[in-house]
Amino acid sequence: MQDKTFERNARLEGEIRAVLSDLLLLEVNDPRLSEVTVSGVKLSADRSKARVFFSVIGDEERERQARDGFAAAASFMRRRLGAKMRLRVVPTLEFLRDTSYEYGDRMERLFDRLADEGLLPGDDVSRSDTGDDR
Repeated sequence: MQDKTFERNARLEGEIRAVLSDLLLLEVNDPRLSEVTVSGVKLSADRSKARVFFSVIGDEERERQARDGFAAAASFMRRRLGAKMRLRVVPTLEFLRDTSYEYGDRMERLFDRLADEGLLPGDDVSRSDTGDDR
């Protein structure tokens, strides 16, 4: 039973993300939300709350503007979400910046630096593992 609940939540999260993305693109006319992307949605277990993760390119000021834009548009977006989807309960929307891109970029730079300093196993380790000491 839990697998079906997980699958339903995952499907609903994807549908909610798609609807909110369309709303941002086509119906929300707030310049603070231009070039903002909905990158994911995470529903609470009871589906009454949805954490909406967004990404925006820019500095902290740009992030603040996007947060303010979402705060102003949240009730409109929730109403439109309810109109477009058949849900018993339309979840409240909480907007959070998606930091996974920055985290991934930071990790990539860290691995590059470690590789440049010779602190990561490279070709010489794989050669010694195979007995090939060219």
